[in-house]
Amino acid sequence: MLRTAEFVSPGHPDKMCDRIADSILDACLKQDPDTRAAIEVMGGHNVVTVTGEITTTAYVNAQETVRKIVGNNSGVQVNIVRQSPFIAQGVDTGGAGDQGIMIGYACSENEEMIPQEAYLARSLNRFLYKIYNTDGKTQITLKNNDIIAIVASFQLSKTEKLTKEVIQWAKELKLDIKNTKLHINPAGEWQVGGFDADTGVTGRKLIVDNYGPRIPIGGGSFSGKDSTKVDRSAAYMARRIAVDYLREKKAKEVFVQLAYAIGVAEPVQATAIVDGVEMTVTGYDLTPTAIIKRLKLKEPIFSKTAEWGHFGNGFPWDK
Repeated sequence: MLRTAEFVSPGHPDKMCDRIADSILDACLKQDPDTRAAIEVMGGHNVVTVTGEITTTAYVNAQETVRKIVGNNSGVQVNIVRQSPFIAQGVDTGGAGDQGIMIGYACSENEEMIPQEAYLARSLNRFLYKIYNTDGKTQITLKNNDIIAIVASFQLSKTEKLTKEVIQWAKELKLDIKNTKLHINPAGEWQVGGFDADTGVTGRKLIVDNYGPRIPIGGGSFSGKDSTKVDRSAAYMARRIAVDYLREKKAKEVFVQLAYAIGVAEPVQATAIVDGVEMTVTGYDLTPTAIIKRLKLKEPIFSKTAEWGHFGNGFPWDK
């Protein structure tokens, strides 16, 4: 069986947009833990646009927050309004901030409990980002758990040197890549990356944010949203349940599916599939208020989730 997953560095333009959105959210939460936010960011070619809804008592200079991430060469446009009262009326009573389906997942393939191909793609990306601190992408293809192809492209890297660094990464992890096809800077070496080369948008790296393409997702993005938005908080809770079931039932693989109606506190679906056997999730308070309290989602922890993915990085829903 062939399985492939990619990962992008925090310097990738889409990830920069996610980081901006979550940094603004964190700045609000530091002052007002009850902040409501749905922030969208688009950036590229010397212009960054921040738009969406924020209801908060906090004062945050969005332009300064943007420039801490992208530098001083970009103009910043800000268009923020308060949350719609028609959304707020359902959330104020403890209901979900939106409808939707959320998927949680955990497996026994590695210590991060995510699919092995996604685990390796992220590991390689993190290794190379420590060297280059730039825009970059990695990709791993497995066949029956053997690495048959590696793709790595990093801004400002020299292909020969980058190849050696990929080999060094494999050596440190004791991975056999003697017969692996290496595609290192396959389009050529590149000097211009990030917002100078391409446009980024929040929520465009959903598969990277989740578990890689092997695992289905509900479709909602995470970054820029406060935790009354169940497409974020319930996805985290679904992961929490999946990790718990994996350990308690000594399973190989767990899927958890939660679904909500906007303005309604209790989910309309809460099921788990443990090694192929479907069961009802029990023993958890799955209302948004309880999830937020259990996972401490009023704390300013979200900018870190936008850097290296939302699962398998030691967050409260992973442990």
